[in-house]
Amino acid sequence: MSGKVIPILSGRRSFLTRLSAGVTAFTAAVVTGGAAEGQSPAGARWQPERHETDDWLDKLPGKHRMVFDTTTAAGFGEAILFANNFMAANQSGYGVPDDALAIVIVARHNSTAFAYNNAIWAKYGLPLSLRTNFTDPKNRQAPKVNLYNATDYGVQAGGNADAIYNELVANIVTNARMVPAGIVAVNRAQERGYSFVCA
Repeated sequence: MSGKVIPILSGRRSFLTRLSAGVTAFTAAVVTGGAAEGQSPAGARWQPERHETDDWLDKLPGKHRMVFDTTTAAGFGEAILFANNFMAANQSGYGVPDDALAIVIVARHNSTAFAYNNAIWAKYGLPLSLRTNFTDPKNRQAPKVNLYNATDYGVQAGGNADAIYNELVANIVTNARMVPAGIVAVNRAQERGYSFVCA
């Protein structure tokens, strides 16, 4: 195979078929086209380049580190809940205080608006709501404040937490393990060298 990228076929093929063909062609081109010039010397280990612009990531204290990548309004809300769960479970399950955890929530694409304070939401609430496809669940209107930054947003009420927990523990399937929080299990598994695949 030459080092040229093979164009994706047009026509009535499915998106996945075209995507697969494109990925295969691109991969083959990268592997065969000029790869010899860019290879590291034998025995050298690849290391990512570090940039001073990113040094703030190293300044965050923490024995355990977690990053949440969000691209939607719903994803940002879930990241906040997961981060809270990560902190609470580390405290209750391991005795690890909040200041021993480093958490980064990335707000990008359609979740970027939630990185802004109430002044921006008060001024641009309608276009931000349209862009993110997000409305105030109480009145279905464009928010005038960052609801994810409001103290009462997402407050839930329900039955006795201890009773529900005990019921869940008593009814897990064979070989299952109850952990303080799934998000902590993901973190600890990665720290122990497990590869991560989301299904």
